[in-house]
Amino acid sequence: MSTHTTATPRLSSTIILLREIGNGMEALMVTRHHQIDFATGALVFPGGKLNSGDQDERVRGRCSGVDGLSDHEIALRVAAIREAFEESGILLARNRGATGFVGATQATDLGPRYRKGLDSGEIGIADMLEAEDLELACEELVPFAHWITPTFLPKRFDTYFYLAVAPAEQIAVHDGTETVESVWLKPSDALAQTAARQRTMLIATMLNVRRLGASANIADALQAARSQPIVTVLPELVAGRENERVMRIPAEAGYGVTEIAV
Repeated sequence: MSTHTTATPRLSSTIILLREIGNGMEALMVTRHHQIDFATGALVFPGGKLNSGDQDERVRGRCSGVDGLSDHEIALRVAAIREAFEESGILLARNRGATGFVGATQATDLGPRYRKGLDSGEIGIADMLEAEDLELACEELVPFAHWITPTFLPKRFDTYFYLAVAPAEQIAVHDGTETVESVWLKPSDALAQTAARQRTMLIATMLNVRRLGASANIADALQAARSQPIVTVLPELVAGRENERVMRIPAEAGYGVTEIAV
């Protein structure tokens, strides 16, 4: 008799940071450290699990663009911004009362003072926001996708993906702990490098890169995300042709495929 117990997925947030280039757009991706126990060595978007600090009651007052959002929705956006800062140093925040994002010098200065403490849980995001008199630009995040790790895996995540335009002046610098590389890539280049076995991507990452690549530029990508409803994807492992294993996803999720070979 099987004793398998389905693991409960952990709430997580991922942010796809975009920047314009001459002939299209690029997305910021990071390479997971080879000693990390999940997605080892994979090319991913910055992101990670929600923590208690993301739900601190002090945070709501330090977020712009959250009118009408539930505490749950705010926490997901806060986690996405925090994780992007921890893993890449890019911070979607403003000095309170300002209209533009914090500049490159300020973001770079904040990194050594807060990234490690946020990652370890020694401090919460509210502590940094209050100490530096900052507010998070939650309105800049556009919901893009929602994926839940298949039930048969021992480590599972319930992940919300967001699109956002990266602050033009800030510089991405990987943390060297969870991530060992940060790179701006056109979606087509990320897919080509994976096809050539120069990089590896999880299925969810690959399909989201492919979907992003269907847009010619940032404006198109944001418009497409705003116009398409978010359909939860919980891949199901099934037998395909000639007993090939495939992952089945809902057609209405908008990826142009319903089965992906494993």
